[in-house]
Amino acid sequence: MEKPVTVRHRSMDEITAGLHVVRQSPRGVGTLALAVRRPAVGAREVLELAELDPDAGLIGDSWGQRPSSRTTDRSPHPDMQLNVINARFVELIAGPDRDAWALAGDQLYLDLDLSVDALPAGTRLAIGDRAVIEVTDQPHTGCAKFAARFGRDAHKIVWTEEGKRLRLRGLNARVVVGATISPGDPVRQLA
Repeated sequence: MEKPVTVRHRSMDEITAGLHVVRQSPRGVGTLALAVRRPAVGAREVLELAELDPDAGLIGDSWGQRPSSRTTDRSPHPDMQLNVINARFVELIAGPDRDAWALAGDQLYLDLDLSVDALPAGTRLAIGDRAVIEVTDQPHTGCAKFAARFGRDAHKIVWTEEGKRLRLRGLNARVVVGATISPGDPVRQLA
C-alpha cells in the first residue's frame, strides 16, 4: 500500500443495516478474499501469494517481532500468529477498496462464517490445496487504531454481544501446515 488510504466512517445505523450480509457468510466452505503482510508497524502489503509457515506465521509479517502482553516474557504469542477477519464485515465498514480493508491490520480476510458457534477454538481450516490453520482460544479485540481507521461506531459494534458472537473483529489462529495461498483459494472447515 503506497498511496494513503482513508475510509469514510460508517454510522451505527449504516453498519447495523448491513449486518444481514455478514450473517449470511457461508458456513463450512468459503473463500480467501485477501491476504495482507504487515512488514512493520503501520505498514501493509496486499499479497497475490502468501506463504504460511508453522513457526513464522505469514512469511515476511512482523508477528514474530511484536511483543505480547499475553505471554509472561512478552514474546510473540504462538496462538496469535494470524489475525483472521470476515471479509463481508470489512467491506461493510471500509467499502470495496481492498487497500482500505488492509487497514484493519489482519492478515487473512475470509468470506466465511467466523462466529463462535461455527468455528470454536480448535477448529481447523484448510486454505487452498495444502495450508491448514487452527482457530485458537485467544480473543481478537478491537483497539484504538481500529476505531481511528474505521470510526467509533465500527469499534463499538464489535464489542456488542452480537459482535462478539459473530467475531466481527475477527479471530486468532496459528499455522498447522504451511503452504502458499492466494486470494480466491477455497477455505474449508476440516472434520
